[in-house]
Amino acid sequence: MAEQQKNKISVDIYGQTYKIIGTESTGHMRLVASIVDDKMREISVHNPTLDNTKLAVLTAVNTVHELLQLKEQIESLEEQLKKLKD
Repeated sequence: MAEQQKNKISVDIYGQTYKIIGTESTGHMRLVASIVDDKMREISVHNPTLDNTKLAVLTAVNTVHELLQLKEQIESLEEQLKKLKD
């Protein structure tokens, strides 16, 4: 199997520059970085005394929480769809 081409970009997240390498499009990687930056800034507004490490961990916790909620919503919608098909 051929190896997918990897894209490499620099992004700014919460005032820091990071190099991101991935097989997704650069637009997708920039969007991900932008969402992380926005979430960190949102959390920072409500918790201005957090250091960057704690802010990053809290951002990760909030993001995973949102991911799990979305997965539950998808499962619920799939069950509803299955019932409608039957």
